[in-house]
Amino acid sequence: MSFTADAWERNAALYETIRTMPFNEELAAGTLSRPRFEQYITQDAHYLIGFGRALALAATKAPEPDLIVQFCDAAKEAIVVERSLHGSFFADWGIDAAAFEATPVSPGAHHYISFLVGTAFAEPYEVVLASLLPCFWIYGEVGKDIVKRAAPNNPYQAWIDTYASEHFDLAVRTMIELTDKAAASASPKTIDAMHSVYATSTALEFRFWDSAYKLERW
Repeated sequence: MSFTADAWERNAALYETIRTMPFNEELAAGTLSRPRFEQYITQDAHYLIGFGRALALAATKAPEPDLIVQFCDAAKEAIVVERSLHGSFFADWGIDAAAFEATPVSPGAHHYISFLVGTAFAEPYEVVLASLLPCFWIYGEVGKDIVKRAAPNNPYQAWIDTYASEHFDLAVRTMIELTDKAAASASPKTIDAMHSVYATSTALEFRFWDSAYKLERW
């Protein structure tokens, strides 16, 4: 069994919890309250800055020049391309740059950002990839699940379409392949560390959405 197949199987129950949690059930139904989605989309914009930093750090540890370029491009995508989605909601809802900057990073987002950046700084390449993979993979699976059951005229259709898209699915499949390639030559100790950070990131994915649903503040 590949590393990623094993990691997914080990964390399948938590993925199912994420898929069916109130935030995603209500998002699919189009009934998620605006304050909850606004909390989510604002915190996600903060998160993507940290995620971009972690991807950039992954680039510095990549073993091949082409991989350096690939992770730098992924960092750019996280900050520039995906943030355009947030910007469209911000524009519609009258959230300007000053209002965004004045919104503190929530506990759930802060924990996740700190974990990813700290892991990317301190751990070897293989472990860094395993920590980053759940963000790609879980979003892709949630997006594909929700698009099949989304209510007509869903106010969050732009979000759904982004993560259910072929473009995002390609990014997910690429990250899975890179992680399996890195794991193929890793020591048993490194594989154990990869599973540990993968499980933590999966738990923090749940924590991030749950934090937004609860409108969590410090």
